[in-house]
Parts: sequence; structure tokens; C-alpha cells
Amino acid sequence: MSFIWPAMLWSLLALPLFGLLYLRMQKRRALYALRYGSLGLVQQAGGSGISSRRHLPAMLFFAGLTVLLFALGRPQMVLGLPKAEGIVILAFDVSGSMSADDFEPTRMEAAKVVARDFVSRQPTSVQIGIVAFSDSGFSTQLPTNDQAAILESIDRLQPQRGTSLANGIIVSLNTIANATGQEPILGITEAESSQVTPTPAPLGADNSAVIVLLTDGENNMEPDPLAAAEFAAEREVPIHTIAVGSAAGTILTVNGFTVHTKVDEATLRQISEITDGLYFNAQTEDDLRDIYENIEPHLRVKEDETEVTAILAGLGILVFLIGGILSLLWFGHIP
Repeated sequence: MSFIWPAMLWSLLALPLFGLLYLRMQKRRALYALRYGSLGLVQQAGGSGISSRRHLPAMLFFAGLTVLLFALGRPQMVLGLPKAEGIVILAFDVSGSMSADDFEPTRMEAAKVVARDFVSRQPTSVQIGIVAFSDSGFSTQLPTNDQAAILESIDRLQPQRGTSLANGIIVSLNTIANATGQEPILGITEAESSQVTPTPAPLGADNSAVIVLLTDGENNMEPDPLAAAEFAAEREVPIHTIAVGSAAGTILTVNGFTVHTKVDEATLRQISEITDGLYFNAQTEDDLRDIYENIEPHLRVKEDETEVTAILAGLGILVFLIGGILSLLWFGHIP
């Protein structure tokens, strides 16, 4: 135990003085009883167990005062408390199909609205990073608890070109690696994607990170997203995949071309299964909001030095109240 204001502990030296003062008061009370009270009255006052409990309220007051004076030093203790913390990477598919209007007003804007709500509900102990991916991937916001910076990064997202889930996963993992001091992943080439050996994460890697991968289409670019998922599994980073749209797909026009896009549920399910994550399918904006509410940050017990002044002060006041109530019930006055 340590103290923020250790000098205040000198106030405990006043306790012996209070003790001596109480003993003096008791001696004076005894003298008054002998001098002015009749022998019969003195015997009656000492009967029925009253004398045996006469000092209990005073002892409780003395104990409460001790706790309060001790609390003046603002003590701190190392406590293991469950705390929501870690890193959440929101990986957005910004391919051209995200401009489809089957969500109001578009898939991209609906995803932004729900993501903003998710960010605003997170405690400051949770760091959030933003990754955007289309035919390549790039980090738009390193993990931080600065919600204003996170929301600005979400606002800047705009639909672009094709869809490479693997690049989104790799960039997300590297963003986590940079934040936690892990070895970054160099990437997966087309030749390596079929025979990839994940690099083990270094000892002490932070396993409280999670990737939320939001996409509306099927992977149409190399490398293999399942190979990228193996990297995430090796580093014990779960990937929650969120499919925006239906497996039947929809028709949309991108740059003058008519494109049929659909969700590749099989691949997204496999990514989640490989990494011990969850798969969701959002058909509407309400579905998307419900999904985000089910994605909770990692809870873990973390030992931290915590000030316990309020707890001790409350305990001291409680002991004071018990002493005062007993004194009123037994003797009709407060000692």
C-alpha cells in the first residue's frame, strides 16, 4: 500500500489524545456518580448489563475516527479489476460496390453511421484503429482512444475499386503489430498464398486485439484471404466478419459498367472459423447496428494501483453511524 498524501498520516497521533480525553471523562463521570448519586441509584445504573456495553459506542467512534484519519493519506492499493481494454481494428471494404443504395442512403454511409455509434460507446481503455481496403489496403487511423480522430477517419472513407480481403487482413494485423511491438507481416504474394507458413508472434504479444472486417462483396483479387486468416490465427487475433448484403447479390452500375455483386458467405465464414471469430450477415442498417452491439471489447483482469480513499471514508462513516445509533438506543445521547 502507498499513499498520495503520506504527511496526513501524522494526524493519527491525535488518537492517543482522544483516548486519554475519553478516560478522563469517564473518571469524572464516576466521581460525580459517587459524590451526588445515592448508592442505590449507582447500583441500578450499573445493572442490567448497561455497564458492560457503556464503552462500545465510544469504541466504535474511536474506530471510525481511526479509519477516517487513515483515509486522509489517500491510500492506494494494487487491485486486480476486470477492465474492458484492447485494440479493435475496424476494417472497411471501400470497393466500388459499397456505393450501392440497397442500404439508406448507401452501404458505405450506413456502415459509417453504425461505426460512429460503436466508437462513441467504447470506454477510453479501448483503442480503435481504422483500416480501408479495396484492391489494396491501408491504415487510415492508428489505434487510439481519441474518438474525434477516429470519427474523422471514418468520415473520410470513400468507395474506390476492387476487393482484396487478404490485403485488408494483413494491413489490420500490421496495424496491431505496430501498436503492440510485434513483428510486422511483409505480405503474401500470389506464389506464396497457397503454401504459407505464418510467422509466430513474439513472446508477450498482446492478444486482446480483434479485427472487425466489414465487406459487401466477394473477394476478386489475390492473394488468398484464407492464407491471411492463418496469420491472424497464429497471432491469436480473432476476425469478426460482417457481410453487408445478401448471398443472392444485387446489380449496380460502377463507372458506367453494370456489375453483379454478392456476398461470399462461405469464405467469410471460413475466415471467422479459422481465427475463432464470429460471422454476421447484415441485411439492413438495423441488423448492422445489432451486430455492432454484440461485439464487445475483451475483458481481462489487470492489476493496477487504485486509490481506495472513498472506500475507507465510507467505512469510517458507517462505523460512526453504528456507534451513534447504539448510543441513542441504549443511553439516549451520543457519546
